[in-house]
Amino acid sequence: EGMREMKVLGISGSMRKKGNTAELVGAILGRCEEGGVKTEFISLAGRKILPCLGCEKCKEKKWCIIENDDWDDVMQKVMKCDVLVIGSPTYYYDVCGQLKNFIDRTYSLYHDRKLSGKKGVAVAVHANKGAVRTIQTIEAFLSTHEFASLGCVKGTGYHEGDVLKDEKAMKRAQKIGDKIVRLLKPSHD
Repeated sequence: EGMREMKVLGISGSMRKKGNTAELVGAILGRCEEGGVKTEFISLAGRKILPCLGCEKCKEKKWCIIENDDWDDVMQKVMKCDVLVIGSPTYYYDVCGQLKNFIDRTYSLYHDRKLSGKKGVAVAVHANKGAVRTIQTIEAFLSTHEFASLGCVKGTGYHEGDVLKDEKAMKRAQKIGDKIVRLLKPSHD
């Protein structure tokens, strides 16, 4: 009684609002919803996420000092979630710039280990290669902030919706969704 509801937040770092990264993150969230776990999805497409300035002013403020963009709003939601499912398309064997900006700014939360103890899932999509390093970058972000890893999903897709045809990726997304449900709803029948 009185326990707040556990929540899963999905973030797609892609600049394509309904691209393959959004689809793959969404597949995990969909499975969570089916299991009765509350989820929320955020796309970084069309949002203004400025790069970290390396100014170190966050050491005093314990939050990023840049205020004229959308990083703050998204980060507030990350702070409230229990499980973060975070994904990126693969650009030059790594995460896309938009997600990298988002990640770099979380340095401001590192001083107080503000994200410690959450759970994380790394998601990456590539056209044919490079997703391994994209996953490594996302997992480096998660482990630095002391998230417990619940695994990762790599998908293949180039044209919109292609990843839905990647059976291995979709199966893995469902498996991870099930794992999250078991974790957040241990008594669910």
